[in-house]
Amino acid sequence: MTVLLTGGSGFIGSHMAAELMSQRIKFVVIDNLSNSDTSNLARLEKHYRQKVDFYPYDIRDERMLRSVFLQHHIDSIIHFAALKSVPESVRKPQLYHDNNVGGSKTLMAMAKEFHVKNFIFSSSATVYGDPQYLPIDEDHRIRASNPYGQSKIDTENLLINDNYFSADCSTKILRHFNPVGGHPDGLITEKPHGVPDNLMPYILGVASQKYPYLKVYGDDYPTPDGSAIRDYIHIMDLIDAHFLALNYDVRGIALFNVGTGRGVSVLEMLHAFEEANNMEVPFEVYPRRAGDACSVFADPKKIQQLLGWSAKRDLRSMCRDALQSGHREG
Repeated sequence: MTVLLTGGSGFIGSHMAAELMSQRIKFVVIDNLSNSDTSNLARLEKHYRQKVDFYPYDIRDERMLRSVFLQHHIDSIIHFAALKSVPESVRKPQLYHDNNVGGSKTLMAMAKEFHVKNFIFSSSATVYGDPQYLPIDEDHRIRASNPYGQSKIDTENLLINDNYFSADCSTKILRHFNPVGGHPDGLITEKPHGVPDNLMPYILGVASQKYPYLKVYGDDYPTPDGSAIRDYIHIMDLIDAHFLALNYDVRGIALFNVGTGRGVSVLEMLHAFEEANNMEVPFEVYPRRAGDACSVFADPKKIQQLLGWSAKRDLRSMCRDALQSGHREG
């Protein structure tokens, strides 16, 4: 097996690379480094004493993408590459469509041309928008509340409506919820360019005194403490789900939620981080952000039943491992 990881130097992608290295599965990485760098891959090379085949390409570049397929016999693809900031997508919707949907379209065409038979798309719970009911199962209606979520819906539809991926390929769509934490060995850190839009990288930035305080967007949601609720999942649990999906053979489309099934508020996560790491993280409340839903958490029964997957790591582990990995930055 040779696996192509798109976006493989990013937060989720580099953790997937670590898992494949530990399992001695051959893989190649494509990443245009728009929101990452190669430091995580360099750490993995040193730790596992193994060279990573890395290509700093944009998957929208058909010529460069084809060159990778010509050099390697790729039989599986795990597609992580995407811009992922909800606030940025609200400001730049066309960029998100061009990058996320356009890149996926080019990748799919290449997968068909080279007869790739195993395709995993790392989608997102943002496809559900504001939930009509909780917990969210896979039958929940799809209606994104921001352009990032819409780009995931559009990519899912490309796969579902393509005869190759819906009939001839083993295609798995994983709608993951909010990954946090880090590798248990502290090898990998999340290193977004600029000020992060996601909660845990911002908390880590405050903990390292890079930022003076955490910005909490909204304390007037109809939740117990007024802050928004999300389903936070340990990054290694998310990687376990992708690894099981990689080895799950289905003809056509299989669609799974990947979440813990438990909602955690922003303030609850903040206080859990403080308690797990014995430190104080100052915060200030700001108005709600456009495109943010109030409360989102998963019904993970389907993936539990079909793939035998369930989240094993708790909130304390997420907070502890996030800080341990964050200390490796630089």
